[in-house]
Amino acid sequence: MENQEKPIDLSFRSTPSRPLLGLTILLVEDSRFACEAMRIMALRSGARLRRADCLTSARRHMRLYRPSVVIVDIGLPDGSGLDLIREISGNHPRVPAIIGTSGDDMMHVAAVKAGADAFFAKPYDSIAAFQSSILNLFPFSDGSWRPRVISNDLVRPDPAVYRDDLCHAKTLLEQQPSAPMKTYLCRFLDGVAQSAGDGPIAIAAQSGDIAALGELIDRRINQISAI
Repeated sequence: MENQEKPIDLSFRSTPSRPLLGLTILLVEDSRFACEAMRIMALRSGARLRRADCLTSARRHMRLYRPSVVIVDIGLPDGSGLDLIREISGNHPRVPAIIGTSGDDMMHVAAVKAGADAFFAKPYDSIAAFQSSILNLFPFSDGSWRPRVISNDLVRPDPAVYRDDLCHAKTLLEQQPSAPMKTYLCRFLDGVAQSAGDGPIAIAAQSGDIAALGELIDRRINQISAI
């Protein structure tokens, strides 16, 4: 999507090893595991990261601050991230860069149609992909080129953060969730488990087997706690 505002010039801020220095990123993401991966990538890249875990929190943040980049997860506990993308895309002044994200690659088209400038597929593990996705949206205003050291490292958050997501899901499952909440939880656990490389939980989440999910979550929490 064409940006109507003057692009941010990173040429006087960024350094070869910290190419995103000077940018503030708002990540709208409900998974702590995904947020931790993004925090590491932002730190390594020189960007400041803020987090909102739902639509309500993100809207509150946008009333108080104006980030340089907003990265919006499509599946959120209180609604669709597509609605938030439409809102902030239509704001004036507009956020310079809006990126949709999901573990479902099919959401790429929907995110762009809603107003996103780009799409970032989960899991968040490649620093190079993270930096390139954002740098492509912030060309140097004078067209100049500078050497950049884009890291090829992969990010792997602490398993304890994955356990936090599982504990959160377990609490919600124990509250006899409604059908819409069960649907959200299955999507949440599918995305988190895929990011963590946990095939059994991802498969159970995709099948919608709540009983199996409960047993697997208990088992995995105990396994991680014993590490």
